[in-house]
Amino acid sequence: MFKTKALHRFRPVDRGKGEVVKGVNLVLYLNRFRVCSARSAKRIRAHEMAYDGLREFVSALEGAGELKRISAPVSAELEITHIVDRISKEGGPALLFENVKGTGVPLLINAFGSHRRMAMALGVDDVNEIGREIEELLHLPLPTGIVDKLKMIPTIARFAKFPPKNVSHGACQEKVMDVPSLSFLPILKCWPQDGGKFITLPMVFTKSLATGRRNCGMYRMHVYDERTTGMHWHIHHDGARHFREYKEAGKQMEVAVALGGDPAITYAATAPMPPEVDEMLFAGFLRKKPVEMVKCKTIDMEVPADAEVVLEGYVEPSEERVEGPFGDHTGYYSLSDDYPVFHIQCITHRSQPLYPATVVGKPPMEDCYMGKATERIFLPLIRTQIPELVDMNLPLFGVFHNYAFVSIDKRYPYQARKVMHAIWGLGQMMFTKIIVVVDRDVNVQDVEEVLWRVGNNVDPRRDIAIVDGPLDALDHASPLPRTGSKIGIDATKTWPEEGHTREWPDEIKMSREIIELVERRWSEYGFEK
Repeated sequence: MFKTKALHRFRPVDRGKGEVVKGVNLVLYLNRFRVCSARSAKRIRAHEMAYDGLREFVSALEGAGELKRISAPVSAELEITHIVDRISKEGGPALLFENVKGTGVPLLINAFGSHRRMAMALGVDDVNEIGREIEELLHLPLPTGIVDKLKMIPTIARFAKFPPKNVSHGACQEKVMDVPSLSFLPILKCWPQDGGKFITLPMVFTKSLATGRRNCGMYRMHVYDERTTGMHWHIHHDGARHFREYKEAGKQMEVAVALGGDPAITYAATAPMPPEVDEMLFAGFLRKKPVEMVKCKTIDMEVPADAEVVLEGYVEPSEERVEGPFGDHTGYYSLSDDYPVFHIQCITHRSQPLYPATVVGKPPMEDCYMGKATERIFLPLIRTQIPELVDMNLPLFGVFHNYAFVSIDKRYPYQARKVMHAIWGLGQMMFTKIIVVVDRDVNVQDVEEVLWRVGNNVDPRRDIAIVDGPLDALDHASPLPRTGSKIGIDATKTWPEEGHTREWPDEIKMSREIIELVERRWSEYGFEK
């Protein structure tokens, strides 16, 4: 299942008074200075109204013609998956199944499944707006004197509203089940060889035993029975890091799982935040309003107050159980393996809850658009580590860890090699199996252009680097689990200093004068402009 957790591990760089801050962790910068630019302020005014829970997002989707209600009875076992798969491949709308057999809870799916719906989820017209806002924040000069600091007061006050806010009551606790049971939810069995039903869009809350800091991640949950599930923590994920702390101490670990709420909060659970940064702070930044958090009924954990359903429970340090198989976002089944077991001791929910879900499989599907949003939003942060990076494309068919196409402003020999290794050193970008580097004038969003450059510019012996290193746990081609080989392809123009002594031909381009002439006379030729 799609997961982008801990993509980057940024470190602050102190360059002295008055100098532009680069190489900083965005959220640490927000915590310290809490400032924004004039354009950011404009965006804040335009999108002040965060969604008041999942159902308000559903209303917005319906009002925009982006939602279809399905009243016909359907099965949560395979049938819904096939419907959604067809709709996803056709670029269709979000779906609200109002009559899922065996349950009275409606199921919402494919809500993030287009560029437009992904932007709506985050309260913008285009997710690139968020990336541009982050870029402006990263290039703000530090205040050097009292006058500069006073000028920042209005923006400091605005950002002061973003940290999560504890409240005493939440809609997610309108009902408390006397006997907790997952049977009331329309949980999906997605694919024929799946090991069972899976909760596929959970926000999993844990706390570090060492620091008490909260983490929220998204990890699929294999339902074993009405009160136990698997907890699919890959070894590289922050939830797994917290679990190791409890396991080493021999202590039971409290876990809360929230389903639904403002879609920006759900997205934040997938976001590649550094381990010391609270995803709920990032969600507040996205929605321009603090996330209200309410304390759980039976454990020391807070969850979003506007969630639809909350599962409270624990994981034993020494208990594991076979989890999977599961039809995953790679288009293949991820194989079964031993994972920790989540025991549910309390379930709270809204009086009339909605159940949010997603289905992953061969792309394109809903998770692809969440991944593309991450690519666009976090590109400015990657540039703080790789300043020569112009643009990046993680194509949908590459399922976000098989391919990365990047363009660079090449200034010195073998710079493409440097960029490859820098990407492999960035958190979960280390899993990228194939990296293609091209020159700055190449549109990496155009896959055919990238492949054309590869075919024309690459000498395989000279321009391909093969390295060994970590791979995604879902990679089934590597000879060993989570370890294997990766390749980097330098498709930039090769310089004499890089061993190419032959003349490099010019690319065919029409002169500017003729282009403008033909543009002016286009109608004369009998063509429509």
